[in-house]
Amino acid sequence: MAVNQPTGAPAPVMHTAEAQPAIADPAPLGLAGFGLTTMLLMFIDNGVIGAGATAMVLPVAAFYGGLAQLLAGMWAFKRGNTFAATAFSSYGAFWLTYFLLVQVILPSLPKADASTISPFVGLYLFMWGVFTAYMFIASLAGTRAVQAVFLLLAATYIILAFANWSGNQGILHLGGWVGV
Repeated sequence: MAVNQPTGAPAPVMHTAEAQPAIADPAPLGLAGFGLTTMLLMFIDNGVIGAGATAMVLPVAAFYGGLAQLLAGMWAFKRGNTFAATAFSSYGAFWLTYFLLVQVILPSLPKADASTISPFVGLYLFMWGVFTAYMFIASLAGTRAVQAVFLLLAATYIILAFANWSGNQGILHLGGWVGV
């Protein structure tokens, strides 16, 4: 039932939520940041490009794989996409920690600690494989393409973990090819 306002009375003030600024879909940035950085490193792991090129991948890992992907994750949170936010933020953090491990931590370790490096790197990669397997399970509600990415990525991490534990170049190359 409508209520008539008395003549000359101010109209009631309607409070509405302010419109949030539109945020573009961060998925293309997140996927590109992870994909490009991963491909560069996998071509080193599979032996197509020499291991000396790892130093050239590190800036890409820090800024495109890491920072840009982390930002994509934060924008996905803002858009309410928890799966994309978790994936992009986590893998952005992966690339940032990879950069720090290879560029800062490993070179600073004394030679006496060499026996702990490969086991730790193997464990680091294996745990990322476990996380990625969890993300694969979560992806089962999505498209087959997303499922395939997480399945192959989990396999890549686990194969690369075993390559670090065994020191076997053949396993490393296999992991690099699965990652491609």
